[in-house]
Amino acid sequence: MASAISINVKQQEFLSRAEDIADQVLRRSKSILPFLARLCLVSTFLEDGIRMWFQWNEQRDYMNVSWRCGWFLATLFVVFNLFGQIGGSVMVLTRFKVDYACGLLFFIVILQTVAYSILWDLQFLLRNLSLVGALLLLLAESRVEGKSLFPGLPSLDVNKPRNYLQLTGRVLLVFMFITVLRLELSFIQVIQNIVASGLMVLVTIGYKTKLSALALVLWLMGLNCYLNAWWSIPSYKPMRDFLKYDFFQTLSVVGGLLMVVSLGPGGVSMDEQKKRW
Repeated sequence: MASAISINVKQQEFLSRAEDIADQVLRRSKSILPFLARLCLVSTFLEDGIRMWFQWNEQRDYMNVSWRCGWFLATLFVVFNLFGQIGGSVMVLTRFKVDYACGLLFFIVILQTVAYSILWDLQFLLRNLSLVGALLLLLAESRVEGKSLFPGLPSLDVNKPRNYLQLTGRVLLVFMFITVLRLELSFIQVIQNIVASGLMVLVTIGYKTKLSALALVLWLMGLNCYLNAWWSIPSYKPMRDFLKYDFFQTLSVVGGLLMVVSLGPGGVSMDEQKKRW
C-alpha cells in the first residue's frame, strides 16, 4: 500500500515538473507560437499550390484522363487549386478574413478527396479528416472569445460555438496518429503505441491538454522526419513526391496540435471542468 502511494506521488511530481517546463516554453514562445502554428498548418496547402504550378501539365492530364472531364475543366481544376490554396494560406498567415480562408481551404480538401479518389483509401481519408480538424482549430482561433455578463460565472454558453469547434478539431486531429501506429510485436513499438494512444486520449478528452499536445508534437515531428525524409530521395524518383506530400500534410497536423497548445482545450474539456470543481 505504501509503495503504491509512493509511486503515485512520484507520478504526480513528474507530471507537475513536466507541466512547469511546458509552461516556461509557452511563456517564452508566446509571441511566435500562434504564427508558427498557422505556418505549419497551411504548409501542406502552400506546398500543394506550388506543386500545381510546377506540375501543371501532369496534374491537368491526370484529371482529364481520370475523370474524362475535358481539357477546360481539368485546367480549371488546376487553376482553382493553385490560386485557392496559395491565396487561402496567405489570408491565414496575414489574418485577413480567416473564416473565409478556412472555408476555401476546407472546400479544397473536400474537392481533392473526391477528385483523387481519397474517399476509398482509409489512410488518406483519416489524414484528410485530421487536416479538417486543424482547420477547425484555426477557425476557432479567429473567433473572439466572448465574456460573461456576470463576472465570476461560467461563460460556456457565450463561447459555445468556439468551444465546440475546438472539441471537434481535437477529436479529428487524432485520426492522423491512427495512421502512424504500427501493429508490430517488438517491445519498443508496443510501448510507443501505448504511450501515443494514451496521449491521443488525453488530447481528445481535454485532460492535461497542453502538455499532451506538446508531447504529441515532438513525437509526430520525430516520426515525420524519420518516415517522410523526402529530401534524401533523388528528384527524379516518384517516391520523392509521395513522401513530400505526406511530410507537409503531417506538418499541418503538427500545426493543429500547436494551435491546441496555444489556445488550450476550450470549454468542452476535462481541464475546463476541473476549474469549476
